[in-house]
Amino acid sequence: MFFNIIFNDIVPIFVVMALGYAGAKMNAFTPSQTQALNKVVLNFALPAALFVSITKATRAMLFEDLTLTLVSLIGIVALFFVCYWVCRKVFHHTAAEAAVCGLTAGSPTIGFLGFAVLDPIYGATTQTGLVVAIVAIVAIVANAVIIPIGMYLMSLAGAMGSGNGSSSGTGSAILNAVKQPVVWCPTLAVVIVLLGIKLPIAVYPSFDLIAHANSGVAVFAAGLALATVKFSVNTEILWNAIFRVFITPLCIAIAAILCGLSGEKLSMLTMACALPPAFSGIIIGSRYNVYVQDGASILAVSTLMFAFAAPFWIWFCPILQSWF
Repeated sequence: MFFNIIFNDIVPIFVVMALGYAGAKMNAFTPSQTQALNKVVLNFALPAALFVSITKATRAMLFEDLTLTLVSLIGIVALFFVCYWVCRKVFHHTAAEAAVCGLTAGSPTIGFLGFAVLDPIYGATTQTGLVVAIVAIVAIVANAVIIPIGMYLMSLAGAMGSGNGSSSGTGSAILNAVKQPVVWCPTLAVVIVLLGIKLPIAVYPSFDLIAHANSGVAVFAAGLALATVKFSVNTEILWNAIFRVFITPLCIAIAAILCGLSGEKLSMLTMACALPPAFSGIIIGSRYNVYVQDGASILAVSTLMFAFAAPFWIWFCPILQSWF
């Protein structure tokens, strides 16, 4: 089982990242071409992927298990701010860098790896599928909250402006963030779901084609970014990797237990929150040349660390539950 997870889910990330790294080292891409590739993902592929993922959900799905929904949603958003604060205050980064760090280390890549990792472990029964769907949908919806916050913080710090590094006012920062497709697309999708509007199935193929490019191109772009900077493993990188695959799921698991979740639901929620970083943070950082080296390093180290974290959480969840 874990052999399949490693070779079906973890290894492809490193292979695609290595292809991007090799492409940059062979000068197959100029810096302007790399930025254009990042722009394609950030302004088109990622918004389309988020819009499709969210609008395929239903309001009933989100409220099927309200406890699971609230714990995962509040937990993911709250831990984004913890990650942001530690990067800002402990490691002394700028607000823009801390925002990208939060988008990277504070959010799991549930949309890319969620079902691929969880289904082989827990099976594909109706009950399991529903729980996995709730966790996946909530994590994706959480991105509709986290990404606008991150973009707003970057805009407030001047990272999305004209390039002069000057800070924007609050109103200007909000307007600048809202104008980004990666902000208004998922926000619109959440509103559609909450209003109970079901889009025709015929609409999705038009978005799916570009949406399917998101994960692969984002990882490839991370490899390109990694080739332009020196890969590093230091205290900060290790902290963020441990925060992503161990501390985040531990905090959410404890909160879930205190709220009455147990058994397989608890284990699936914990595993979903232990997944490697979401690629949205990497691509946003690359697009605006903010926190590129550290972000790419966090992605690589966290992905490698997840190969050990997955069996650990399956073993440790029942033990953790017995302590409460």
